[in-house]
Amino acid sequence: MSLLTPLFYTIASILLSIPLLHTLATLLSFPLLAFLARCLASFFALILCASYGVVASIILRVSGHGGLSQWTVGRSFKYTMRLLTGVQFTISDPHSALSTRPAVFVGNHQSELDVLMLGSMFPRYCSVTAKRSLQYVPVLGWFMLLSKTVFINRSSSTEARKAFSEAVKTMKGEGQSVFIFPEGTRSYAREPRLLPFKKGAFHLAVQAGVPIVPVVVANYSGVLDVGKRRFESGDIPISVLEPVSTQGLGPDDVGELVKKVEKSMADELVRVSKRAQETGVAVPGEKAVGVKMAVKQGS
Repeated sequence: MSLLTPLFYTIASILLSIPLLHTLATLLSFPLLAFLARCLASFFALILCASYGVVASIILRVSGHGGLSQWTVGRSFKYTMRLLTGVQFTISDPHSALSTRPAVFVGNHQSELDVLMLGSMFPRYCSVTAKRSLQYVPVLGWFMLLSKTVFINRSSSTEARKAFSEAVKTMKGEGQSVFIFPEGTRSYAREPRLLPFKKGAFHLAVQAGVPIVPVVVANYSGVLDVGKRRFESGDIPISVLEPVSTQGLGPDDVGELVKKVEKSMADELVRVSKRAQETGVAVPGEKAVGVKMAVKQGS
């Protein structure tokens, strides 16, 4: 028996079980089965694309295009997830801000599904930041190590500053952008709200002298709600805001910069989530919480 035979049967079993669970969920009106089916499909897609990423990252680094690794693998995850789960993200970028390079991209962090969000909008020559423990995860960690991920040790401010200093050098020397979730953790919010922003992303942008590009994802608790064991298909809107310049700013300006970006993202989160309610992607919610704000009627 070939060594590939068990692998083939394992993959075939997973792929066959996904539509079977979906069918049973529909026939029995049992949403938990649909939740399990999409979770299984997502895990399979993640492992499959991360495995591809290990190989792709090696080839791209050898050919001098290592900065494209996360973009390449992100797009493969985007299409794999669309096929297996029916979940996709649609991007609105009226200012063509995603082409800004280098830049610090910042986005709201809701759940594990944000990995798919990154795969859908990730620009070329951009790397994500992640907690250092992820580099030890088999397959996924290997890919992240090879693809220029900026690993942050959250328990050590000294090591975190060192990681950001290295990121500044890469941004200036290679034109590599960085994506950061300034909330620092997933909110699992059922309404459009933000957790308080941390300052690391903004210090990085000021040190590197690059613009900040806010990326706002509509609340999607109508698609994924881990607490309620709900995972549905859906088209989730993303709004990319105009880049915010950091030219002429210093460390003392970071506090006001954080407030400015946080406010603009909170306002946009309310607007884009209201649109998402029309398709069931977002659950009803009148305003974002987590920052003091006011949204004009009809905006």
